[in-house]
Amino acid sequence: METHEISKRFLEYFEKHGHTRVPSASLILDDPTLLFVNAGMVQFKPYFLGEVPPPYPRATSVQKCVRTGDIDEVGKTTRHNTFFQMAGNFSFGDYFKQGAIERAWELITSSQADGGFGFDPDRLWATVYEHDAETAGLWKDIAGLPSERIQFRDAEDNYWDMGVPGPGGPCSEIYYDRGPEHGRDGGPAVDEDRYLEIWNLVFMQDIRGEGSPKKGHPVLGELPKKNIDTGMGIERVAYLLQGVDNVYETDLVRPVIGRAEEFSGRKYGVDHADDVRFRVIADHARSGVMLIGDGVTPGNEARGYVLRRLLRRIVRSVRLLGVHEPVLTEFAAVVRDAMAPSYPEIARDFDRISDVMRAEEETFLATLTSGSRIFDVAAAETKRSGGEMLAGDKAFQLHDTYGFPIDLTLEMAAEQGLSVDEDGFRTLMEQQRQRAKADAASRKTGHGDLSVYRTVLEQHGETEFLGYTDLQATARVVGLLADGVPVPVVTEGQKAELILDRTPFYAESGGQIADRGVLVGAGAEVKVNDVQKLVPGLFVHRVEVMAGEVGIDTELTASVDATRRAAIARSHSATHLVHAAVRGAYGNRAAQAGSLNSPGRMRFDFTTPASVSADVLTEVEEEVNDYLQTDVEVRSYTTTKDKALELGAVALFGEKYGNDVRVVDMGDYSRELCGGTHVDRIGQLGLVKVVGDSSIGSGVHRVEALVGQDALRHVRKEQLLVSQLAGTLKVPTDQLPSRIEDVLTRLRNAEKQIEQLRREQVLGSAGSLAGKAQDAGGVAVVAEQLAEGIDAAGLRALTGEVRNRLGGRPGVVALFAPSEGKVNFVVATTAAARDKGLAAGKLVPSFAPSIEGRGGGKADMAQGGGGNPGGIGDAIAALRNALSAA
Repeated sequence: METHEISKRFLEYFEKHGHTRVPSASLILDDPTLLFVNAGMVQFKPYFLGEVPPPYPRATSVQKCVRTGDIDEVGKTTRHNTFFQMAGNFSFGDYFKQGAIERAWELITSSQADGGFGFDPDRLWATVYEHDAETAGLWKDIAGLPSERIQFRDAEDNYWDMGVPGPGGPCSEIYYDRGPEHGRDGGPAVDEDRYLEIWNLVFMQDIRGEGSPKKGHPVLGELPKKNIDTGMGIERVAYLLQGVDNVYETDLVRPVIGRAEEFSGRKYGVDHADDVRFRVIADHARSGVMLIGDGVTPGNEARGYVLRRLLRRIVRSVRLLGVHEPVLTEFAAVVRDAMAPSYPEIARDFDRISDVMRAEEETFLATLTSGSRIFDVAAAETKRSGGEMLAGDKAFQLHDTYGFPIDLTLEMAAEQGLSVDEDGFRTLMEQQRQRAKADAASRKTGHGDLSVYRTVLEQHGETEFLGYTDLQATARVVGLLADGVPVPVVTEGQKAELILDRTPFYAESGGQIADRGVLVGAGAEVKVNDVQKLVPGLFVHRVEVMAGEVGIDTELTASVDATRRAAIARSHSATHLVHAAVRGAYGNRAAQAGSLNSPGRMRFDFTTPASVSADVLTEVEEEVNDYLQTDVEVRSYTTTKDKALELGAVALFGEKYGNDVRVVDMGDYSRELCGGTHVDRIGQLGLVKVVGDSSIGSGVHRVEALVGQDALRHVRKEQLLVSQLAGTLKVPTDQLPSRIEDVLTRLRNAEKQIEQLRREQVLGSAGSLAGKAQDAGGVAVVAEQLAEGIDAAGLRALTGEVRNRLGGRPGVVALFAPSEGKVNFVVATTAAARDKGLAAGKLVPSFAPSIEGRGGGKADMAQGGGGNPGGIGDAIAALRNALSAA
C-alpha cells in the first residue's frame, strides 16, 4: 500500500466516525518551547491546555513533523529520521479510552478491501501503564488480546505529559511483531526492533505539577474534561505494509537514494559507510524541502542553523560518495515528485525551494574551500611540532566555526598521514549539545508561567477587540498583575499588566507593533506602553499608573494614540504594497520572510533566488507610488481560508490560520490574509520611499522604507544635501554627477602618483637590503622584516630587485611586510640557487606555520600571507635553518 494511500485511509476512516479533518500545520509555529512541530498534537495544544475552547469535539490530521535531537545519528541506523508524518485522532472532552481503542483496533485490523490496513491481529501486542488495569481490561474485551500479549510498563515508557505543568496521563502503545528473524521473543519489553511500535494512544486524565509522574512525582488531580491524543507513524506503517525492512526503502524515500546511486555510480546495500551516506541524503533532502516549503531559510541561528546543518550534511555525504558537482536541487526535485500528492504546495512553490537550496549549496562549497585552507595550516602545525594526531579542539573549531564536517576532516587527515583526536572532538560536541539542551529546557518554562493568564481567560473569556473601527471605548478591568502576581489594585507609580474585557488597543502581532495610549477613570490615569497576547485571545496591556489607582472591575475609558496608530497603519499598508510589487518582480519565489511596521517606517524581508538589483528596487518604489495615485479603497472581510486562497489571497509562511480568516484587499493589486490595521484608502500613504536594502542571510533580502510624512522629510533632507553639495562644488544640481566623477578621477590619479613615488622609494632600499645577505649552506640569504605599509605589488617588486642585486650567486630573498595584524611575504630565488635545487614555492612550508600562514608559487618566486606578524622572527630563523640543512 502506497504511503499516500495510508494517509488517505486514516483520515477518511476518522472523518466517517465524526472527526473534523484538520490540515497539517506548518512545521514552524509560534511556540516558545519548540523549534519545529515535532508531534501531531502540537497544533491542538491550546485546546489541551485550556487556553481556548476547541472548535470541534473530535479532530483528525496527518501532521508533518521534524525532530532534530539526533541529527548526527541519522543514517548510522535505519531507525533515526528527522522528517516524518504523524497521523492522529483527537477527542476534546468527548470519547475516552474505550472509543480510542475501538477505533484504533478496527482500522488496523480491518481488511484492506474494507478500507482498513489489514494487519494480522495475532501479531499485534499492546503495552499499558503499570497502574492502568482499566486499559488492559479494555484490550481484552475490545480486541480479544490475550494477557500474554499485554505488557505493563513503568511511567518512563508509558506515561505522557508535555514536559511542563499541565495535562498528562497514561498511554498505551500498539506494537507489531515482525517475526523471529528480527529479534528475540518476549514482546516489546524485550526487543523493540522485532516488536515495532506503530500507534500510541494517550489518555489525558491528570493534572501534573512542577515534577512529572515520569520522575516519581504524584499527580495533582484529575482533568475536568478528559482528552484523547493518538499518533500513528505513517512511515512505520508504510514499510510494514510495503514489505520492506525500514523507512529508507519505502516508496517516498527510496527514490532519493536511487538518484544518489545514479550520481555516484555506487549501489545502496553494498557498503555500510556508503549506506550511511545514502540514508543521510534521503532523510535530509525530505526535511530540507519541507522546511524551506514552510518558510525556513538557512542561517546561523535557531531554525535556520538546523536547516543549514541538514543541507550541508547532504553535500558532505555526496562528496564522500565521490560526487563534486552541485546536486541539492536534483534531490529536491525527487522529493517534490514523491511528496506532492499529499502536499501540493511543495510543487507550487518549488522554484523558490530549489533557489534556496542552490544558493546554500554554492555557499557551502565555498566554505569547504576556505575550510580546506584552515585545515592545511592546522595539519602543518601538527607535523611541525612532531605530532601525528590533529587536536580535538582544532577539529571542533573547523566543524563549529566554519561548518567543516568531521568526516571530511578525518578523510583529509588520513591523506596527510595524520589521525584526529575524535574523543576530544566528541567531548566538545557533547558539551555543546548539553548547552543546547539546557537552553531548550529553559524555554519550556514558557507555558508554565502562563497559568495566571489562562485563569483570567477561563473566568472572563477572550478580550473583545474593537480596534478595527474604534480608537476609544469604555472597558472594565478583569485582570491585574504586578511582577507577574495577581493583585487587587495598583497605585500611582506602579507598573503592571492590565487585562480589559474589551479594548481598542492592537496587540503586537504579524509584524505590527502594539498601540500606545492612555486609560482614564475616576481620578485615575494610566499610560499604556505595550500590548501583548500572551495566550491566544487575551490582550495584556503593560501599563504605568500616572495618577490615582486602578483595581479589578474599575471602569476606564481606553484611548489609543490616534496619530501613532495612523502612522503604523500607513506602514503596514505600505508593506502589503511593497510585497505585491516584489512578487511582481521576482514571482512567487519572493515570499515574505518577516516584517516590522512601526510609525512612519516599514521593514520587509523576503526570500530571493539571487542578488537583488538596485534597478529592480527602484522600479518597485516607482510602481508602488504610481499605484498610490489610484487611491483605491482598502477593504477587509472575513471568509474561509479555502475561499480566500481561491481568490488569490497570499498566506504567510509560519502563520497559523483558523478556518475563518481576515482578508485585506487593496484593489486587485494586493490581497493578503492579515489581522493588522490599515488605512481606509491607499492615497493616505502619501509617499513610500525606499531608504535601504541589504542581504540578511542566505537567500533572504531586507528592504526598508519610510512612509508618509517621514518619507517626505527624508526627501527634503536629501534635497538639502544635494543643494549644499552643488554649492560647494559651484555647479548646477543637474551637473553634480559629472562634476563628482571628475573630482574622483583626479583623486584616483593623485593616489596612483603617490603610490608610484612610494614604490620608487621602496625600491631605493634594494641595494642596502642586498648588502645584508648572509651565508646559509653556501647560499646568500636576505631575510628581513620591512616596515608597515608596503602593499603586495610593491613587496613583489622589491623582492625581485633585491634578487637581481645578488648577481650570479646562489641566493634566496624572503621579505615580510606586516600590515593591520597580518603579514604578507614574497620569496625569490636566483638562477644559481635554482640550479642547486632550491625552489621558492617549496621553501614556503618551512616557515609559513610560524606566521600561521600559507602560500605558494613557482620555483623563481612564491608569495603568501599569514595571521601572526609576531612570528616573523621565528619564520626567518626557520627559513635559515632549512637552507643550512639543505
